[in-house]
Amino acid sequence: MSTSCTETTEDNMAGVGAFLKNAWNKEPVILASCALGLLGAVLPFVSPLSKYSGMINEAVPYNYPVPVRDDGNMPDVPAHPTEAKGPNLEWLKKL
Repeated sequence: MSTSCTETTEDNMAGVGAFLKNAWNKEPVILASCALGLLGAVLPFVSPLSKYSGMINEAVPYNYPVPVRDDGNMPDVPAHPTEAKGPNLEWLKKL
C-alpha cells in the first residue's frame, strides 16, 4: 500500500513539529520574524475590524460634496448640509 504525500498522518505532523523545534533551537529570531510576518499577512482577513471598516468606507462618499446653487429642480442634492441624504449610518451608532 502506498499513501499519498498530501495525507496528514501522525508521522507528517511529528516531522513538522521536529522541524519547528530544530529551527527554534538554531535560529529563534528568524522563526519569530517569519511567524510575525505570517500573522501580519493573515490577520487583516480574519479580523472583525476589517469588516466594519469596509462598511464605513462604503458609506462615506468618495467625492466630497461641493456646494451648489439649488434652483429647486435638484432632488438629489440636499438643501442643507445637515439634511440626511445618502446611506443610513444607524448601524454604526448601535455598535
